Amino acid sequence: MSNLRPLILGLALASAAPALAEERPVDPYVQSNANAGASPFTGAQMLAAFHGVEGVARIVDGALDRGVADPKLEEIFHATDMERLRRTLKEQIAYLLGAPAHYTGRDMKTTHKDQGINTAEFNRLVEHLQLAMDQEGVAYRAQNQLLAKLAPMKRDVVTR
Repeated sequence: MSNLRPLILGLALASAAPALAEERPVDPYVQSNANAGASPFTGAQMLAAFHGVEGVARIVDGALDRGVADPKLEEIFHATDMERLRRTLKEQIAYLLGAPAHYTGRDMKTTHKDQGINTAEFNRLVEHLQLAMDQEGVAYRAQNQLLAKLAPMKRDVVTR
């Protein structure tokens, strides 16, 4: 059964999201969970607090939908491959929350180097993530634990 966990998780992530358009190709890179930017939580309690991978999918979709609709953030999303972003952000958060998942995205510094994100935009993205977690009913303590794990990534995301 443990050999089936990654397959089951992949199917759950795929079924939790609507059909996606094809992602744009990216330059080759080494895929590694280390690219997620932090170590995952141990145990099942954090993933459960976020209502499993299905909850993570709803949170990511909610945060990104808010971000794309936000006039203050439209510039950073203009050239973004939203299909890839949705998939890799779901993978990253699920992985960090302790799901039996793998993060297949690039490292944070490489991913954000040409996006020109400033501190105000970064903070606005975090606000949208918090609103999505609130909407999902994630307890504040669990939200804060995830945000504390994500916070050090700011130095790689904010480039101006």
